[in-house]
Amino acid sequence: MWPAPEAGHCLQCQDSLRLINGVRLEPENGTGGWYIWAGEETSDDVDFFVPLHTSHIDNWCALVIPYRGLSPGWRFLIAEGYGDVVDQRAP
Repeated sequence: MWPAPEAGHCLQCQDSLRLINGVRLEPENGTGGWYIWAGEETSDDVDFFVPLHTSHIDNWCALVIPYRGLSPGWRFLIAEGYGDVVDQRAP
């Protein structure tokens, strides 16, 4: 179960791009603090991340499901057959 009903996702996560990044910030305003995107970099475009109810993540980008329990301050990078998790709070 995801910690809150909303996460920010980029639309590319549904495409064939399989380098998926995720970072969990502190939850606020009813969100879980998650931002998930495909590819190497994000964009400053105001429409880059779209809100997505977490009940849809199974259909949207199932590769991220094993990482949903990460605490704020953690990020992940995954691809088919590869996964890396980093605590960004560490000095």
